[in-house]
Amino acid sequence: MAEPEEKPEPAPESVVIPPMQRLLDNHFLLLFIGVVVPTVFYLVWGIMELSQIPLAQ
Repeated sequence: MAEPEEKPEPAPESVVIPPMQRLLDNHFLLLFIGVVVPTVFYLVWGIMELSQIPLAQ
């Protein structure tokens, strides 16, 4: 009886990691995004609010 042939596992370098998994695995990038996004959002919101204040006569 012949033994079944086993396929060799691909080398770790040849495995393609999906971009979303690479993003979620990078803790420092997630920290950076978590700080920058709210900061930019509130800056834009503040500038919009300041631009709506009427000028003094």
